[in-house]
Amino acid sequence: MAAKDKIDDQVKNALIKDGWMITHDPFFFKFGQDQLFADLAAQRSLLAERQGEKIIVEIKSFIGVSAIQEFKLALGQYMLYLVVLKRTYPQYRLFTAVSHLTYETIFQRDVIQLALQEYQIPLIIINIKQEEVVAWKS
Repeated sequence: MAAKDKIDDQVKNALIKDGWMITHDPFFFKFGQDQLFADLAAQRSLLAERQGEKIIVEIKSFIGVSAIQEFKLALGQYMLYLVVLKRTYPQYRLFTAVSHLTYETIFQRDVIQLALQEYQIPLIIINIKQEEVVAWKS
């Protein structure tokens, strides 16, 4: 199993503040002989606005040497998880969580914006210092 991302705890706390109950940390799922895992699974509480909604969240910090290389890896992981989850857990919606600083810098690059639009990748943008959800982009 891979190590936790640097911003995992802040993302988890932000989701809890936003009315989500963390149901799995991490979320394991299987397809054929392969076992995969995403960082978190969460569900809206029954009192929340979008009650009963279920999400799986893959958290990315983009702190490596090459933002484009990290985005390529994240995009491949997202696409793999998306096709498997559609068949195994269709009740969940897959999101990628990033910090607001990552979104405002790295994710404004033309090639990344093109991929986000083309593949309609839903994002959760988190203020890491305040541990709050800044925006949902779907």
